[in-house]
Amino acid sequence: MSNFSGQIRASSSLMRRLRQRLSDPARLLQVRFFTTTEGSRPTIVHKRSLDILHDPWFNKGTAFSMTERDRLDLRGLLPPNVMSTEQQIERFMADLKRLEQQARDGPSDPYALAKWRILNRLHDRNETMYYKVLIANIKEYAPIVYTPTVGLVCQNYGGLFRRPRGMYFSAADRGEMMSMVYNWPAEQVDMIVVTDGSRILGLGDLGVQGIGIAIGKLDLYVAAAGINPQRVLPVMIDVGTNNEKLLKDPLYLGLQQHRLDGDEYITVIDEFMEAVFSRWPHVIVQFEDFQSKWAFKLLQRYRNTYRMFNDDVQGTAGVAIAGLLGAVRAQGRSMIDFPKQKIVVAGAGSAGIGVLNAARKTMARMLGDTETAFDSARSQFWVVDAKGLITEERQNIDPEAQPFARKVKEVNRQGLGEGASLVEVVREVKPDVLLGLSAVGGLFSKEVLEAMKSSTSTRPAIFAMSNPTKNAECTAEEAFSIVGENIIFASGSPFKDVDLGNGHIGHCNQGNNMYLFPGIGLGTLLSGSRIISDGMLQAAAECLAAYMTEEEVLKGVIYPSISSIRDITKEVAAAVVKEAIEEDLAEGYRDMDARELGRLSQEEIVEYVENNMWIPEYPTLVYKDH
Repeated sequence: MSNFSGQIRASSSLMRRLRQRLSDPARLLQVRFFTTTEGSRPTIVHKRSLDILHDPWFNKGTAFSMTERDRLDLRGLLPPNVMSTEQQIERFMADLKRLEQQARDGPSDPYALAKWRILNRLHDRNETMYYKVLIANIKEYAPIVYTPTVGLVCQNYGGLFRRPRGMYFSAADRGEMMSMVYNWPAEQVDMIVVTDGSRILGLGDLGVQGIGIAIGKLDLYVAAAGINPQRVLPVMIDVGTNNEKLLKDPLYLGLQQHRLDGDEYITVIDEFMEAVFSRWPHVIVQFEDFQSKWAFKLLQRYRNTYRMFNDDVQGTAGVAIAGLLGAVRAQGRSMIDFPKQKIVVAGAGSAGIGVLNAARKTMARMLGDTETAFDSARSQFWVVDAKGLITEERQNIDPEAQPFARKVKEVNRQGLGEGASLVEVVREVKPDVLLGLSAVGGLFSKEVLEAMKSSTSTRPAIFAMSNPTKNAECTAEEAFSIVGENIIFASGSPFKDVDLGNGHIGHCNQGNNMYLFPGIGLGTLLSGSRIISDGMLQAAAECLAAYMTEEEVLKGVIYPSISSIRDITKEVAAAVVKEAIEEDLAEGYRDMDARELGRLSQEEIVEYVENNMWIPEYPTLVYKDH
């Protein structure tokens, strides 16, 4: 009898333990290995009725079920027909097609801006549906929410501003930022994109209107990397503007004063960084569109202390490296031959120098990672800025460009000198790659492209990487028609493929930062790495370069289609996680500690990444009083 009652006691304690496990969602997650918490559980909300319908994070519009309408006091506030997500999207897309033309504010309002306006209205009322539409049509809408249309949005932001999105920290908030961060409603923020508006794309100083770029980038973090939209924060640091037009505009939304400089400027950025990392110690901060003079200084200042990176310096560099390695593959050679490439770089701003440093490190790594290898890699680059070829004779040379200044004897032997023009350099060097990061539209003139015909490469590469489209150094059509069909062409903004006749296509590869930065951010988040190392950035670039098949690269396709961006991001993030583990930087994420991370195989890392990507599905909402 006692044995029987012992069994009953044991079985009831087992039932109790099971009940506890099932009632504790955190424990339940441990049972379902690696299962994401993103959107897979009911969401507790503290609002009802019209408050829910006015909250884009929780609003489902006509998709609220009848039981939810009862639970949340919505019965009678919505039309009676409960619609599926598919029906909602169908209705929105029909509306979009109808409104695209009508939403234009006269003939001067570009078609793309009308599309942006309509998408933005959806974003304002229903985030889940907005991201569902964006992911399903990413190829069509990425150029609307991001480059090139985002440039137009920033230029016109004063007139487009409807409801606040993100946070604004200004020079007038000094001493208050630590308390200001608590005004943001999210308890956890995973990603911040911050700009000071000083160099938006190639459009110059747009002051407070630069917030548009931070919003656009974070849309891609959600769409491509599956970062939960409730955990992203666009930030504008307004330290004034040197744009005289904005200073005189009575409707300008920012501080109407000249930009802070020197120590005053750094004090504001320091206070911001301290504030956000105090509230959210695990956040990742991406610096975006800071003018060159500050981009490098701030990167060096913070990169070993905080989880941060600069997309213009490091993201652009990674995408360019992936393209350069792809160009080597397209010549039918192995990526290991990259250190033999002769590269002429037009532009020595933050993007140009970032690419030069990354390309040099990549070459040195392939040559054995010694000091000699690093030194010899330098001689593969010829850098031309607004004043011409940079040599050691240059007066007041930018310290960042100094390592790439050519020796005078060297260039004299080639019949070149300090300040030689781009066309002269291309003619004499006969480069394998002509890389444009100048933000000067049309810089690759007919003469420059004619000179590329004498390249010693079997398949020369022309990279016109400046954004937006009007700043591209040349168009795809110009490159193919002047240099010939046997080239590799890549640009920063999208161009259509070129019909070369006889059934041949000149592929236009878009070397867009969106291939890398979402994966770098996601991989850093999921590895729990304390910093973002050069090795992690290199792993991301090499993963992107290897993503294309042999058959594709030989056809001249060196970047994948934007339509597979979520898959690309998953692979890039997995490569970043793996590198963080190898460099002993990973500290784990949520229930996955560093030790468990270290035990995962390559396939399991990819699965772990995929399971932690947010998917835009409506969660079941449960109301709970505060």
